[in-house]
Amino acid sequence: MRYFIQFSYKGTDYHGSQIQPNGETIQSVLEGAMATILRAEVGLTFAGRTDAGVHAENMWGHFDYESELPANLCFRLNGLLPPAIAIKQIVPVTDTAHARFDALVRTYEYRVYFAKDPFVHGIRARARRGLDFDRMNEAAKLLLGRHDFASFCRAHSDVKTTFCTILQAKWVLEDNGATFYITADRFLRNMVRAVVGTLFEVGFGKMTPDQFGEVLGKKRRSAAGDSAPAEGLFLTDIRYPIDIFV
Repeated sequence: MRYFIQFSYKGTDYHGSQIQPNGETIQSVLEGAMATILRAEVGLTFAGRTDAGVHAENMWGHFDYESELPANLCFRLNGLLPPAIAIKQIVPVTDTAHARFDALVRTYEYRVYFAKDPFVHGIRARARRGLDFDRMNEAAKLLLGRHDFASFCRAHSDVKTTFCTILQAKWVLEDNGATFYITADRFLRNMVRAVVGTLFEVGFGKMTPDQFGEVLGKKRRSAAGDSAPAEGLFLTDIRYPIDIFV
């Protein structure tokens, strides 16, 4: 039977979400804990990939398991996993449900703070005061709709298409900080951090909103700004069709 697992993690001390040979990842830790409890190797397929240092408030994955799951599996997993990873729920789905390909939309937030604050260090990115958020939001509106995001994609990424449809892209000011909300049908590797880093250039007057729009049309990563630091990025929501849940 196939199951969806919903979980959250603080990515500060991990080499990204998916297994790789050069360090500990969220997937390797989570699969190890599941194997210990279920006494079987369980392969997880995540809804997407996050880079080293990136966080997730709501990540989903799927796995197959033929025997009946222990009723207290979430509780036991949370007792075994490190504090930076937390299981929210495990639910049965249809046999063909896919955590990545069945996702309808995803939402990321990029969170920044201005004044030095030890309580958000590592889970928000430090930004200098003086950013013009009105100009940044003017530029962000140009992202809405379906566009080729090759300029905001990590070079040499192995993807069939670099087109994405953006449903939401806006900055919201807060006490001692701001958050950028972006929702799309799909995201490319490093896309949100590249977008945010380029919006910072708009905010500091190094680029006009119109020039930001021109970056989209150039379709090369070198046309955009530097990627924003990983610690400010959170995957916050993934939506699925209701009929895959049983």
